[in-house]
Amino acid sequence: MNETGQTPVDAAQESPEEAPEKASSGELRRTASALHSFNRFEIKYLLSYEEVPRLREELAARMEADPFTTRGGYPVASLYYDSTSLRYYWEKIEGLRFRRKIRVRAYGERHELNDESPVYLEIKQRVNRVTQKRRVKVPYLLARKLCDEAVLIDHEPGQRAFLEEVLGLVEGHGLRPTAITAYNREAYLGSDADLGLRVTIDHRVRGRDRDFHLGAEVENRLIIPPHKAIVEVKANERVPYWVTDMAARLGMSVVRISKYCQSIEAHGLAPRSVFHLPVEDDYAVRAGKPATETASV
Repeated sequence: MNETGQTPVDAAQESPEEAPEKASSGELRRTASALHSFNRFEIKYLLSYEEVPRLREELAARMEADPFTTRGGYPVASLYYDSTSLRYYWEKIEGLRFRRKIRVRAYGERHELNDESPVYLEIKQRVNRVTQKRRVKVPYLLARKLCDEAVLIDHEPGQRAFLEEVLGLVEGHGLRPTAITAYNREAYLGSDADLGLRVTIDHRVRGRDRDFHLGAEVENRLIIPPHKAIVEVKANERVPYWVTDMAARLGMSVVRISKYCQSIEAHGLAPRSVFHLPVEDDYAVRAGKPATETASV
């Protein structure tokens, strides 16, 4: 228990993103530090739902299902912070070689989320072609205190520099809650020659631009066409040839897409960019009519 009487979340507890990977020796490797860091190359694809069963079959033949993955996937919800001028949004749209964004991510059903629930405070940044993600686990109440109130929070050993960096960005860029994304995720992990490979399938990608508590019982609108899934391929060094061959066979199209930017544009917070994927209800919203496609987180 810390000085405020609150108990920090156990830093060794795993999230789906930190699921154990099998090392070549067959033993399980886990990241045990309080600050977790990931450096990866990423490729994103758009896939029709009709082809998802075939994709599952091909992945299952070469990879292992993430232990957190259940039928239909596990829920993921992320709250993104940005400036009033949408600095981070425009950095992505303009394709800056160095860019970053701050988000708070929660796993699991939203009705189970409370102040003491573990969430992940993340800085995701892009350096040239490499995606870097740094994250710490904190109770949801403390994550909000840092990001919403700009108050440095109590922390585990090794987290202070990261939390001070987040605080500096919150204060320096005038960050505020801006958009939420939510979806169900299936994940597969590589081993042996494919160690470090991770493939995810995201279904029913939704978002909202208000009611920024991650546990709020409110409606979200679809921000990706309802008949499409986003497939993300992440690798430490290079994507195996069998993955790109599989993508070609299944007709998977490479897309430059950000769920955050998609949510921003779907809710009319910025003009639709050339990378925007229109959802059926986009046209209704532009015509001033209520959205016809909504879904709960």
